[in-house]
Amino acid sequence: MRLSGKVAIVVGAGQSPGEGIGNGRATTIRFVQEGARVLAVDRNLAAAEETAAMAADSGGECVPFEADVTREATLAAMVAEALRRWGRLDILHNNIGVSIGGGDKPLEELSEEAFDRVSAINLRGTIMACKHAIPAMRAQRSGAIVNISSVAAYENTYPLVAYKATKAAMIAFTQQLALHNATYGIRANCILPGLMDTPMAVDTRARASNRSRAEVAAERDARVPLRGKMGTAWDVANAALFLASDEANFITGVALPVDGGALVKIG
Repeated sequence: MRLSGKVAIVVGAGQSPGEGIGNGRATTIRFVQEGARVLAVDRNLAAAEETAAMAADSGGECVPFEADVTREATLAAMVAEALRRWGRLDILHNNIGVSIGGGDKPLEELSEEAFDRVSAINLRGTIMACKHAIPAMRAQRSGAIVNISSVAAYENTYPLVAYKATKAAMIAFTQQLALHNATYGIRANCILPGLMDTPMAVDTRARASNRSRAEVAAERDARVPLRGKMGTAWDVANAALFLASDEANFITGVALPVDGGALVKIG
């Protein structure tokens, strides 16, 4: 029970339609399995409710909550609900992110509207969630924030502008967050997932390109150095669990790749 007694918020606890399990849902379940009381937050309340029901099967406490990361007031309400219900906030996990689903394109095709949409979801939402969580953590003089970036921040051939830019900015923001809150005992780290077999990553691309899921999955598998197989949401969830737990008590400001060797290959 590595998170016993801790209160966590997982933003993006639902998932996109498709096969398998997404990063936010898997992380919520892992946190509950390890003893945390979790507020499972998503724009789609039905998806958050489904995640909460799955997490509750492990015997822990998980409560769904509706919030939209593009609306700051709902993020403030999210933090207020966790504090009202449990009296503290130990972990904030920001899992929200879109790419082609938000209209992202290569530079020559990118619209202003799509860039603003992806930026608001991928970056501004995380920043605003942290804005409202930090006062509670400072008052406790403890807390752990785990943000999700991507290997796309460093990948030398990644074509989509807004996703790459926002995920690179997430690393810089997390480093700033870590440094400015270290004296309060607050840690901030981010995870850089590589090619993952999740509904958002695979099924969304299959629909957008009018190809089968199997074809898209095989193409992605072939690009992974480690075993020639994509990672799963559980790989991201386990990394988030480590960074959120006391096992990472002396780790802050880190960008942790969970990528099957992708960045080694790029280097």
